[in-house]
Amino acid sequence: MQAPELLVSPTDPGPTPAPAPDQPDPAPAPATAPPPPPDATSPDIPASRPDLDPDQRGPFRAGPIRPGDPVDLSHGHPIACLPLGGRASAALLLGGAVVAWDPAVSEASVGPDDTSAPGLLRAPHVAVGNAPDAPGRVPGAPALAIAYADVGEDEVRLARNIDDLLGEGTRWVWVVRLAAPRHVEVHAPGAPRRRALPGEPLHAPGVLQNPVQVEALYDRAAAQRAVLTNLLQREGHSSLESLRDRALREGRNEGLQQAVRDVCDVLDLALSPEDDASLVEMDGTALAAVLERLKRERRWPLP
Repeated sequence: MQAPELLVSPTDPGPTPAPAPDQPDPAPAPATAPPPPPDATSPDIPASRPDLDPDQRGPFRAGPIRPGDPVDLSHGHPIACLPLGGRASAALLLGGAVVAWDPAVSEASVGPDDTSAPGLLRAPHVAVGNAPDAPGRVPGAPALAIAYADVGEDEVRLARNIDDLLGEGTRWVWVVRLAAPRHVEVHAPGAPRRRALPGEPLHAPGVLQNPVQVEALYDRAAAQRAVLTNLLQREGHSSLESLRDRALREGRNEGLQQAVRDVCDVLDLALSPEDDASLVEMDGTALAAVLERLKRERRWPLP
């Protein structure tokens, strides 16, 4: 990763040269002087800037920042994006799979660079909707954004990201809290923050077809069940139980069809192509009745 000099404002005069060893340090700036712009040559970009007024536009723009650089922009102010820890990154993989395979979802991504204005740049951990299959930044905001927060989360940075997403059109932001007690915070425009506990379903109508259990966003077993259900529904099966029932039903029907053919062969009854095709159209009850009449009356066609 190159040094984040890309964050320097075009009007930034650059860092002040250090004084020569034989010169005294320059006098400190007056207390009333405005704070200097961020030193983009330093690797220690603050994770949050609580001193910044969110309504005051900063000088930075998304254009010079490359995809993958660990920086968000909130109204022109840079906010460092620190890597997720092991627990959060593993949970992100599970939750992303759950929502990505929902039958109603055609676009989902992990960590996209979303931008809807020159001074806004966000990379939600999971984004659903507005995730086109194209290189580069994604204009606009996702319909659903999921963030993972563990011990030591920068709450100021997280709050700004939530406000930016909701302000730019995101309909829901789910914050998965991995520190005990685990839960999900639900944020929506114009609605108070809501806490959902394990066992509760999360709904995103118009974005997701199926509700998502809170624990499916971080627990492997729960995520596996949810992904399996979603994949089955994408293939036309409502659930695993319905697929089993269908398999048993079709297997029984095929067995009865073959039994009818075998009895006709033993009785030396020739089945026309039309008669054989009619067997395929019968359900199990009708096939069982034909088989019983064949064994009893020993003739075909049946009246």
